[in-house]
Amino acid sequence: MTPLELRASLGLAGLYALRMLGMFLILPVFTVYATHLSGGENHALVGLAFGAYGLTQAILQLPFGMWSDRVGRKKVIYFGLVMFAIGSLVCASATSIEWMIAGRALQGAGAISAAITALLADLTREENRTKAMAMIGGSIATTFAISLVAAPALAEWIGLPGIFLLTAGLTIAAIIGVWKIIPTPTISRFHSDAEASTSRLPAVLKHPQLRRLNYGVFALHAAQMAMFTVMPLLLASTGHIPVDGHWKVYLPVVLIGFVFMVPAVIVAEKRNKLKRVFLLAIALMLVAQTGMALYMPNLLMICFWLGLYFIAFNILEATQPSLISKIAPTDAKGTAMGVYNTCQSLAMFVGSAAAGWLYQHSGATPVFWLCAGLMAIWLIVTFGLVPPLPVKTRMFHIGENWSGDVTQLSAKLAQIDGVKEAVVLIEERVALLKVLQSGWDEARARLLIEETQ
Repeated sequence: MTPLELRASLGLAGLYALRMLGMFLILPVFTVYATHLSGGENHALVGLAFGAYGLTQAILQLPFGMWSDRVGRKKVIYFGLVMFAIGSLVCASATSIEWMIAGRALQGAGAISAAITALLADLTREENRTKAMAMIGGSIATTFAISLVAAPALAEWIGLPGIFLLTAGLTIAAIIGVWKIIPTPTISRFHSDAEASTSRLPAVLKHPQLRRLNYGVFALHAAQMAMFTVMPLLLASTGHIPVDGHWKVYLPVVLIGFVFMVPAVIVAEKRNKLKRVFLLAIALMLVAQTGMALYMPNLLMICFWLGLYFIAFNILEATQPSLISKIAPTDAKGTAMGVYNTCQSLAMFVGSAAAGWLYQHSGATPVFWLCAGLMAIWLIVTFGLVPPLPVKTRMFHIGENWSGDVTQLSAKLAQIDGVKEAVVLIEERVALLKVLQSGWDEARARLLIEETQ
């Protein structure tokens, strides 16, 4: 990477992490502290407040990304960060659950994830874009782990309003960072690998394998939000742990989940057993959720089931994007990821809202049965998943002044040993190749691409 690419990648990864911080920091503590608000005794409304962020995010995520194509990436990012900061201030000053719902909805309305991804694509060369995207993925995972451990102690120290005030302050710092640190691209164009296209939406929405994965991310994150709607309450009531001590539970189970996730992902990717590992992780998640519904009488069993949950969650969270990348049509990867991310955001709302309503009327057990049901359906749906080829996507820049035969170049690239799919998008000046993970003739592809420079 060039210094400019590295600066852009690290800066945008940090910005993306901050964007997720607004959700992750409150994840393990929100439902406990929300009960102190006026109306907070109604867990159905607490669930709505918890999930309102995801609803507005799901509605606005793709439109904001497309809006950034027209008015510029940074303008949309600035607008989204301002909305997020305003929402955080509303949450910090909320004295009733209704105002908390409004504030969380405003936070989610700062839906800038698609605009950030598009800006990253503008600022990185094709051959470095995968590395840059990996930095963003790593920043999200790190933020999630840190938040689960730090949030309980932080909430005890400064309270839930303090967390929202801290988030607002960090968002203002992020606005300054976008202004001072993130470069402004000299050329901004649409990127099929990173952005959603309305013309490609029908093909993505009708794709039977992608539909399975979209249901999967919906089930995974609906269950996540449902579980965190009730788990902090159970740790306090059944586990008899004060909120500032919840990190003592989350830290070991998160670490255990990470330790088991690494070898599982290596086996899945390197030995071409992605579907098998995926199914086993879903089955483990089903066992964990069923166990929570059937037998959780004390802290020891809570920790046991949470340990199984985080092993499964980390594996599924790490492997699903890889499956999307391998299965999605080469020229619609960005659209497929956009739909996938929208399903994830929508799940945050549905999971927490449903869990809040169930807990209000019937307690925690039906919440875990709901999660187990989602996992059972997911397991059945995934049996029909066609195992993807062990492929990866490679991108090459087409010379700005090249005006050759696009169809002919695509055909030549497709005939190279190890290339499974090749598309030349001349309006984006890029060749997208889906190739075998090892053994493909990269030298031949580079020779053909050099002829376009």
